[in-house]
Order: sequence, then structure tokens, then C-alpha cells
Amino acid sequence: MRHLKAGRKLGVSSSHRRAMMRNMVTSILENGEVTCTLARAKEVRAPLEKMITFAKRGDLHARRQVLRFVKSKLAMENLFGEIAERYKERPGGYCRVIKLAKRRLGDASEMAIVQLVGSENDALSALKKTKSRKAAKPQPAPSLLDEVSTQVNEPKAEVETEKTA
Repeated sequence: MRHLKAGRKLGVSSSHRRAMMRNMVTSILENGEVTCTLARAKEVRAPLEKMITFAKRGDLHARRQVLRFVKSKLAMENLFGEIAERYKERPGGYCRVIKLAKRRLGDASEMAIVQLVGSENDALSALKKTKSRKAAKPQPAPSLLDEVSTQVNEPKAEVETEKTA
């Protein structure tokens, strides 16, 4: 039984799994996204979000902890520069897993894309921004409301003058 056994084994040894997670996190930090199996995509979210949280802290100890996991200088520059600044106000949820419709040819495994929210490869955030712009446009309802309120107030004034006369 697997009671309280967290995490997936992904069919590899523990050292291979750790190296694979390190490589995937580094690739995501360098390129903004990576395509892999769905199980690997779900597993890579935790270490990736942990690295971004360290980068938001930004002190020397956080840099050293990230350097233990990420071995690329380009990934470190991106992480502590652009990415930490982008997610400064965001409390979590820095990456997105998108399931792909096509399965892998060899073994029909489900494939997915792991991408950073708001990166240049992120088309979903761009769609979301255009929808919010449409909703933010002022609608003509307030002017119509003003016209109706002035019309409603005018007859009351005429009725009051008739009662006083």
C-alpha cells in the first residue's frame, strides 16, 4: 500500500529523478517553458515554485540555496532578475501546466507544457488581458441612468408646484 507516500517515482532512481528535476527547472527558468509528460510536469511544479519563492526573497542565503539546485548562470540571472521582479506581488502559482491533445508517439503517454505565467511564450495570459480590457471599458449605462434620473425628478417638481398652488 502507498499510504502517505508522497511524490511520483517516474520510473527512475532517486538520483536520476533529482537530476531530471534540476534539469527541467533550469530549462524552464532559461526558456520560459518545457514540454514533457503530464506526470513529470506535475512533479516539476513544486521545486520550480520553491526556487521562485527563494528568488523573491533575494538575499544571499536564498541565492546559495537556489545555486545548490540550479546550475546554470543564465537561469540564475533570469531568476533573480526578471522573474523575481515579475512575481514580486504574486503570492504563488507561478507556473501553469497545459495538457496537450496529442499523445507521445512511442508509448502514447500524455504530454503537457509547463510554462511560467506571464512569460513571452505564455499565450493564455495575453488572452486573459484582452478580455479584462474589454470588461474595463466604460459602458453607456451611467449616461442613460443620468437621463432617467433627471426625467424622474422633473415630474416630481411639477407635481409639487401644482400641490402648492
